Amino acid sequence: MKILLLGKDGQVGWQLQRSLAPHGEVVACGRDRCDLADTVQIRSLVREIRPSVIVNATAYTAVDKAESEPDLAKRINADAPGILAEEAALLDALLVHYSTDYVYDGTKSAAYQEIDFTAPQGVYGRTKLAGEEAIRAVGGKSLIFRTSWVFGARGNNFVKTILRLAREKKSLNVVADQIGSPTPAALIATVTGVVLAMLHQGRSLEKGENRLYHLAASRPVSWCEFAQTIVGLAGQVPGFDLCLKPGAIRAISSSEYPTPARRPANSRLDCSRLENDFGLQMPDWQPYLERMLQLLALKQNGY
Repeated sequence: MKILLLGKDGQVGWQLQRSLAPHGEVVACGRDRCDLADTVQIRSLVREIRPSVIVNATAYTAVDKAESEPDLAKRINADAPGILAEEAALLDALLVHYSTDYVYDGTKSAAYQEIDFTAPQGVYGRTKLAGEEAIRAVGGKSLIFRTSWVFGARGNNFVKTILRLAREKKSLNVVADQIGSPTPAALIATVTGVVLAMLHQGRSLEKGENRLYHLAASRPVSWCEFAQTIVGLAGQVPGFDLCLKPGAIRAISSSEYPTPARRPANSRLDCSRLENDFGLQMPDWQPYLERMLQLLALKQNGY
């Protein structure tokens, strides 16, 4: 099986290089080889590689910046997935794509299911939803995973931002009225590999079948609670020189920290469809965070 992986240098793409390797020949590409804003480049690459699986781990993820760059966000998040779906359909290949909790408005009181009404509140969410719709409109074989609050040792994310601020500040205000599940990039990659293996072993998708799954770690928290946990755990790892203590992280409301793009207040994703279809159980995110902090400490100290 030949697998084309796009976005190899991102948080999820970096982990996917490892989780996909046992399943076939992986052709991993970064932006230098395939810029998803370039339609011609996308088609040319897929036709050159002729994969049986395309895994798209690339996206425009600068949520606030997207408000001032809607055209670029649309090309990468909406147009490119549709083009990938078209090229995959020509090869009868499977397209694996990742989407976001931002397709919801966050007003539901319970965790969101795949069948719930979508109502994105900003450019990022709207373009990601448009990408999902473009894939479905093509009618090829596809898997779409909606995930949330992704973190990992590679790339930029909330964990690294909090660690940087914890070195610089003795107090910090963090939003407490937005709830979601921090999701390790490693978990997303592992689940992707498991699902592909199970599909390959007899549960393969029918021609034109599209499946949508929520993929997130268990135990939702607020951004403030997540920040407090990050700082508390990092303080126990040798190598981190932090000025900030967990108790000095103050909970504030979203209205006290305005941003160009609105965030969903409720980003909880119900993953029961994925768990039931593939016999999985989504784990807690904290052990992944602990491992990430250990890796960052080792890297920081030159190991």
